[in-house]
Amino acid sequence: MKKLLNTLYVTSEGAGLRKDGENLVVELDGIERTRIPFHMLHGLVVFGAVYLSPPLIQACAAGGITITLLDRSGRFQARVEGPVSGNVLLRRAQYRASDHPSEIVRSLLLGKIANQRAVIMRSAREHGEPLEGHGTPLADAADRLGRAMRRTAALEADVDALRGLEGEAASVYFGVFNCLIRAPDPERWFNGRSRRPPLDPMNALLSFLYTLLTHDCRSAAEAVGLDPAVGFLHRDRPGRPSLALDLMEELRPVLADRLALSLINRRQIVADDFETREGGGVCLTDKGRRTVLKAWQERKKDVKRHPFLGEAAPLGLVPYLQAQLLARHLRGDLDAYPPWFWK
Repeated sequence: MKKLLNTLYVTSEGAGLRKDGENLVVELDGIERTRIPFHMLHGLVVFGAVYLSPPLIQACAAGGITITLLDRSGRFQARVEGPVSGNVLLRRAQYRASDHPSEIVRSLLLGKIANQRAVIMRSAREHGEPLEGHGTPLADAADRLGRAMRRTAALEADVDALRGLEGEAASVYFGVFNCLIRAPDPERWFNGRSRRPPLDPMNALLSFLYTLLTHDCRSAAEAVGLDPAVGFLHRDRPGRPSLALDLMEELRPVLADRLALSLINRRQIVADDFETREGGGVCLTDKGRRTVLKAWQERKKDVKRHPFLGEAAPLGLVPYLQAQLLARHLRGDLDAYPPWFWK
């Protein structure tokens, strides 16, 4: 089992990062704030104006530590990585499969819809809401998502039709998302899915968490030798990490959506942790970002039993395990790609 290494997130503008021997050192206002051995790091993510010394960049590239640069709002800007270690035969198999992706797309969507349904059902059980029969929004949504799963499993090899079912399931899921928010005045938190820019606090929180998850999924794809730009569910587009977005789809209901709901419902994130910018876009404040990053790192340590492998693993390793299983399928070692189901 691959070891779960750390990702260092640096959010303080004006911080300086440098190499000192075999350690990464973070300084702020001329004072050393933390020191981390390179062998314990998997990735480095920095927000805004943060200085990186050239020797540090060289050491990270040589050690396989990916550096990701984001702006203050969490939008991707650049990525620095060392030599690509992809296996050319695996990548050729990936490119061939991308021309006829329906079976992989079906598996990805079954995992995504099942996990969306699981989030709804878990929330209902935690708050004593009935799920048998009809009559409540959550019960009806769980029933409709169950039917969407059956239709996805039975649909002939038509990628466009599968993508249409994904859109239908997403509409059902986010249509009842307000019902999962237990904070006062849930309509203040979420008014339907919005992106670029997020128009309410929940969308700002989801977009930030999706950025973090995309980073982990891209790193996982590259770690097993896959090309993160060539996906199956997401169409190819210059600059888009389509495969990373594919891997994220089945994981984001549990790793991102569920965490966002927990942060708001437990009052770990409050209205003051967001700010509205010119144009109406909403984003996290520096304090809010730090709270989310801490919770995100803790969430990745939670251990769950992998339904296909039958082994217990931290949630932070699930993107890597799924990328491994996809690579095994593309090589012909597995008849189908097994999605990850949350239980």
